[in-house]
Amino acid sequence: DYFPQPYANEEAARAANNGAYPPDLSYIVLARHGGEDYIFSLLTGYCDAPAGIELRDGQYYNPYFPGQAISMAQALYNEIIEYEDGTPATQSQLAKDVCTFLRWAAEPEHDQRKRMGLKALMIASMVIAFFYYIKRHKWTVLKSRKIAYRPPK
Repeated sequence: DYFPQPYANEEAARAANNGAYPPDLSYIVLARHGGEDYIFSLLTGYCDAPAGIELRDGQYYNPYFPGQAISMAQALYNEIIEYEDGTPATQSQLAKDVCTFLRWAAEPEHDQRKRMGLKALMIASMVIAFFYYIKRHKWTVLKSRKIAYRPPK
């Protein structure tokens, strides 16, 4: 299943995001160096800009973003949701959940691929064991026979 587009068209997306067209995040974990660690650091790394760094209107300081000035506002805060199982909804827990979801969105077939690989390894090991047994059974006669050379008289 594909995710529905949040905006009707590109113009509506730019209007809602201060003129910037938001990227498709379904492959962001695979596209960025560091993958999930980069996304986690980006989501939890917002802080006040150090002295001497000037930011334009609508920009925020994040040391993990290239250039340290990012137009995306901090999206995750402590206790903004409530988990059914009672897990504390800290900013780092929320960022971990977002990173895990983005990893799944990038490779939804990952679990099925791993299961198929495990099945293939199990079948291959049984086939190898069978062929090893056949090889030992067939070659036993040839390897255990005694060859005696009798020179002609």
